[in-house]
Amino acid sequence: MTTASNNIANPLAFVRTTREFPRDINELAREMNRGWIEIAGAVNNRTIAVYPTNKQAQTGESWFLENNVRQRTLRQVYTFTTNAAINHGITVVDPNQFSRCWGSYTDGTNSYGITWANTNTIAGLPTFYITSTQIIMLQVTPITAGRITLEWLSQAPEP
Repeated sequence: MTTASNNIANPLAFVRTTREFPRDINELAREMNRGWIEIAGAVNNRTIAVYPTNKQAQTGESWFLENNVRQRTLRQVYTFTTNAAINHGITVVDPNQFSRCWGSYTDGTNSYGITWANTNTIAGLPTFYITSTQIIMLQVTPITAGRITLEWLSQAPEP
C-alpha cells in the first residue's frame, strides 16, 4: 500500500521546528546525524533567488526528465538598452532545454513585459525568442533599458 507521504518526491522540504535530544551520547550522535541530513535536504531543496548578469547561477530546481536522472537548471539575466540581438553564451545542446524565460523593459516613463514567444509577431505585443546563440527581440521599442532572464536545463553534471 502506498501512502500519501510515501508518494511525495520531496518529503524533507521543511525542517522540523522542535526536536527532543537523547541524553545517551551514541543516540545523540545518531539524532544529530539524522538532523543534519534533514536540514541539508530542506536547505538544498529550495529555489535559489540569485539573478546574476555576469555569470550563470544554479536555480536550486531538480528536473527528472530522462531515466529519472536529476538535472539541475541554471539562470542568467541579460540587460539591454536597444532591441539588438543579445549573444547569450549558452551551449545549446537541445533547443528544448530552456524551461522558463521572461523579461521587462522601460521606455523611460513606463515599464512593460516581454513575452517569450515564437518568431511570429503579434501587433503591439513585445516578444523574444531564443536561437542557439542569441536572444532575438521583436517589437520592443522604444527602449531605455530592460532585462531578460533565461533558465535552462544544464547538460553539465551535478557539482
